[in-house]
Amino acid sequence: MKNAPAIVTLSLLMSACATVSTPEAQPPVAQSEQAQAPYNGSARQQIATAAHLRRMLQASQSESEAGLPSLDLSPEILFKLLSAEVAAQRGQWKLAYTTELALAQQTRDPRLAQRAMEIALTARRHDEALAAVRLWRTLAPESEQATQYLLSFLMLSDDLSEAAPILKQRLQDIPASSRTMLMFQIQRLLARAKNKQAAFKVLEQVLQPYLDTPETHLVLAQGAVAAGNTERARQEALAAQAAKPESELAALTMALVTPDKDEAAKVLTSYLARYPKAREVRMALARQLVERKQYAQARSQFELLLKDSPKDLTTLYALGVLSAQTRDNAAAEKYLGKYLELLASQPDEERDPSQALLLMSELAEERKDTDAAIKWLSQVDPGEAWLGAQLRRAQLLAKSGNLVGARKALAELTPQGETEQIQVLQAESQILRDAGQIAEAMEVLEGGIKRFPNNTDLLYDQAMLAEKTNQLALMEKNLRKVMTLAPKNQHAYNALGYSLADRNLRLPEAFALITKAHELAPEDPFILDSLGWVHFRMGRLKEAEELLRRAFTIRPDAEIAVHLGEVLWVKGQKEDAQKFWRDARDKDPQNDTLKNTLIRLQVKP
Repeated sequence: MKNAPAIVTLSLLMSACATVSTPEAQPPVAQSEQAQAPYNGSARQQIATAAHLRRMLQASQSESEAGLPSLDLSPEILFKLLSAEVAAQRGQWKLAYTTELALAQQTRDPRLAQRAMEIALTARRHDEALAAVRLWRTLAPESEQATQYLLSFLMLSDDLSEAAPILKQRLQDIPASSRTMLMFQIQRLLARAKNKQAAFKVLEQVLQPYLDTPETHLVLAQGAVAAGNTERARQEALAAQAAKPESELAALTMALVTPDKDEAAKVLTSYLARYPKAREVRMALARQLVERKQYAQARSQFELLLKDSPKDLTTLYALGVLSAQTRDNAAAEKYLGKYLELLASQPDEERDPSQALLLMSELAEERKDTDAAIKWLSQVDPGEAWLGAQLRRAQLLAKSGNLVGARKALAELTPQGETEQIQVLQAESQILRDAGQIAEAMEVLEGGIKRFPNNTDLLYDQAMLAEKTNQLALMEKNLRKVMTLAPKNQHAYNALGYSLADRNLRLPEAFALITKAHELAPEDPFILDSLGWVHFRMGRLKEAEELLRRAFTIRPDAEIAVHLGEVLWVKGQKEDAQKFWRDARDKDPQNDTLKNTLIRLQVKP
């Protein structure tokens, strides 16, 4: 469909598959989120009062039973604590840290060691924080939070030997029924270590007593992948598969550790031939097919998944996106409509319907139902996609003839920040340009440039309008400014170079500008088109044809077809030229370049 590339992209197709829950394949993260990212912790920044400190340190009966010391808050301790908190507030981290740490050692209160760690974290002092955590765990050896922090800090250190006995003990203490889950958790923790090879050695040591279970080999396989040891990962996956051939996780891991994508697909396909109901493996195969852009085959796999679970939101969404990608618009509307209906009846905070609504709007627009397209856009809730939906809604209003309503819709928006304000200005100028109101569009851009004089997008848009109205001096001034502000903006070089070449002006300079654009974006089909066109203007027909054919192969655009047709016409290949012009007319009957070319050459395609 014509507008599909705006939404139906590979990343969107992948996101359609990415919300699948794979409990067996994806073990849980560490229990303490703080432990996963110790440098994100934040210390209390308010100055503690004496009453607050008394409440903190005067342990209640239950706290005493939990192993905390029962402290008599002497004037000396109180003074030191207040001094430490004031120092922390003033940014004097070292004084605050050493005071809290010394008090922790003196009183044997783990809460003071924890506070010292928090102060070190705020100052981003890793070594000092690790020292405080070690003391914290010494004072509170049963504290899960202290253990989690210690393990996380050890992952950031160069020596992992201290982690091994802790992890071994945790595996010994946990019930056998939960051990596999903890193994995966440990593997994920070690995967965050700086030294991946050392982390894998620790994993081997920790798991040594449990090698008789296939799950242990799967954990080792994933650990080997994290350490970059593909061959070892494959050996472990094979061992797990041999011990438990029916395991979905074994099949998934085997595919994961197989570098060749074709061979990995065969692993999954072979498993499905034996276990056709294996949902997670089929989902993995479907996703792999999407990655390889084999959309028809991926769609077949998702259809099988939907047959077993007709109300599965992930599958419905994936099928909707894939159907749109393969130009089956009716199926796309059916699947996405069902997805949105189910999502409305059972809201899920993890799922944002915005992309589905935007795609439904494009599908409605494709079948010329502007009212339906606007209706879908109106259902997009505030969020990342909201402004874009409102801008598109205004464009559709204008397209349906309601230019006043379109501008009113834009005027009612309250864009936040420069980026959003510029998007609204661009949308309004484009609406006016499409309506043929070039002077009004120029006025909108002029006002925007006064507010944002160095915005390259506004300067470029005004340059393109100036080119359309033959204001070449203004066009060149703006494009030169864009080049100064953004030296790697290939579009500015290309636009100026093409404008000169199209008018047969300053051809050597035009060639240099377009060559610069080509160096910045060698596979851009429109820049290749410009490069071919300037070669044509300079009489280099062979080079022109080669470049234009290459551009048309990458993107069979109407304007590229027109240029290629003219080159072939001049070379005497008039029948081939006519074919390209007919193709351009089929794609865009109102194309100005096509009309002007045919009139100038006095040709009827």
